Amino acid sequence: MSDTVTKTLQATLATPTAGKEHRLQRLLDTYRDALHDAFDAGANTMSAVNDVVTPYDLPYQAKDALKSYVPKLRKTYNARELDDEHPLRLVNRAAKFDYSDEREYGFVWQAPQPGRGTNFWIPLRINPEQESLWFDLLNDDAKAGELRLQRRRTSWELHVTVEFSVAEPADPDDPTYIGFDVGESSLITGCALKRDAPRKPMLESGSRARHLRKEMFTTLKRLQERDAEQWRIDERFDHYQNALTDIVEKASREAVEYAESFDDPVVVLEDLSYIRERLDYGKFMNRRLHAWAFARLQGRIENKATEAGIPVEYVNAAYTSQTCHACDRLGRRDEQAEFVCPHDDCHVTEFQADINAAANIAGRVDPWGESVPWEPERDDSPRNGSASDSATVHRETSEKSSQMTLAAYSD
Repeated sequence: MSDTVTKTLQATLATPTAGKEHRLQRLLDTYRDALHDAFDAGANTMSAVNDVVTPYDLPYQAKDALKSYVPKLRKTYNARELDDEHPLRLVNRAAKFDYSDEREYGFVWQAPQPGRGTNFWIPLRINPEQESLWFDLLNDDAKAGELRLQRRRTSWELHVTVEFSVAEPADPDDPTYIGFDVGESSLITGCALKRDAPRKPMLESGSRARHLRKEMFTTLKRLQERDAEQWRIDERFDHYQNALTDIVEKASREAVEYAESFDDPVVVLEDLSYIRERLDYGKFMNRRLHAWAFARLQGRIENKATEAGIPVEYVNAAYTSQTCHACDRLGRRDEQAEFVCPHDDCHVTEFQADINAAANIAGRVDPWGESVPWEPERDDSPRNGSASDSATVHRETSEKSSQMTLAAYSD
């Protein structure tokens, strides 16, 4: 049995000649005109979009992409208006690549153009870490999906979605469930459960990502207030987004490496399908929390785990941060980093809150395949008024020493 993994290959077009750059820009401008016209016309079916875009001087790969994408804008994304900087989308029939080690840039792409015999080849600077997947694409071991071409201030970027098969992870006889709690203060907290006992947790700080998001918000706001050139705003936005992408990749890689350090690991993640609808911590905190791509980080952990042959499970996300991992009863969080279990018959008094949440996530996997109902009874947030996933600048030291610290965990 095999499983399917989806990834996006990234490449930068080698600096094109003036003529090729003009043709690429004309193609991008025409695509955006067709996209806006189809959207403004209210086209919400492939047939209706086809009626609008047929007169445009576009290659069939772009028209077919528009016929699929425009209906989704209203039905799936509920779009009210369009940004002016949409990338050029192309269906997978535009995924025509070639390779030769005799060229300065080994990989080249055949850029589609309207009309017969007008396509041209252009060299690609690929991401070296993705080279094996580019060869898989050439050898038909990976299947191309949508292509997206975007103009930056000084370069052109090509993104290619690919699907490839990996061996489906086998269910281990004696699994080690490893829960990962994704948040803002601690970017990722991992905790393995073996015989219902937490083992050797890991914490990845979210301070760098939090700092970047705050800096991005203030910088872009100032640029907009000063009526800066749009290219300057786009350039700074791209800078921050690339930096955050690097953080996501590094954190997800470390999470999977942590899971691989245990025998027969099973990665357990929260089902965050409706996190945006559930979170309501006020306008300021909602902006901060929603700016962080929780689901994106989880997706990268899942993809990397699947590639590594590690099974992945999803569990109910409700009240993982407010429930005691030892007695399964509700406690409280008087401070951001501290979970308190008030029940006298439980051996836990105080616990590191993020590790407690990760242990709860790991413990919610039901080996008998039965669903476990969770009925939360009160608000899931610290009693000091701060948001449960927010970061605090300063924390008062608890009068009582913590019962469990990182050093307390061992096999």
